[in-house]
Amino acid sequence: MSTDLSIFQLMLDASIVVQLVMLLLILASLFSWTIIFVKGLTFKRAREAAEQFERRFWSGAELGELYKRVSARRGKVPGMEAIFEAGFREYVHLHKQGNVDPMSVLEGAQRAMRVALNREIEELEMHLSFLATVGSTSPYIGLFGTVWGIMNSFHAIGQMQNATIAAVAPGISEALVATAMGLFAAIPAVIGYNRYSNDLERLVARYDIFVEEFSTILQRQAHNQN
Repeated sequence: MSTDLSIFQLMLDASIVVQLVMLLLILASLFSWTIIFVKGLTFKRAREAAEQFERRFWSGAELGELYKRVSARRGKVPGMEAIFEAGFREYVHLHKQGNVDPMSVLEGAQRAMRVALNREIEELEMHLSFLATVGSTSPYIGLFGTVWGIMNSFHAIGQMQNATIAAVAPGISEALVATAMGLFAAIPAVIGYNRYSNDLERLVARYDIFVEEFSTILQRQAHNQN
């Protein structure tokens, strides 16, 4: 008596509940890998954009000219450039009103930069919660499929007069596949979430430092112009 214990055949022979669990885990894994690759590109571009803008910003370029170049770009301005554009636009707007206290001008520019910073954080955080959810729930979903499959196997054993390991092995094996698939979906999701959470913290810290440094420059400029 030969028994096919290939993973694909075990999936086909599994009960409908276990098959649904496996399908859910496969879809979760596919979405997770998609997010992992997309987020990898997103954070790489954000780091590169920050490095390029910092080089231009600290090269001694006049702030007005730098603002014109940034605001003239088509499409969404990325990361640090968006923070700079929002802050300097508000600074110029308040300064043109005249008779405005320098501290009020600075506070307005800082609020604009904080709003832009929060928007960047929200965009960078997008879909990371899905990775956390997959990483924390997939093992339990797989375990549910395993428990269900083993229950069916024991039920089948109870109906057999001569139960052997060969007879029940396929049922138990197909149940254990669900646990393996749960771990297969969870491990990359957890690694991806931890990696990108760390990248997010470092990038946000970099943006925060720029906000403070740019605020200092604007403060000096506001006092010099009054």
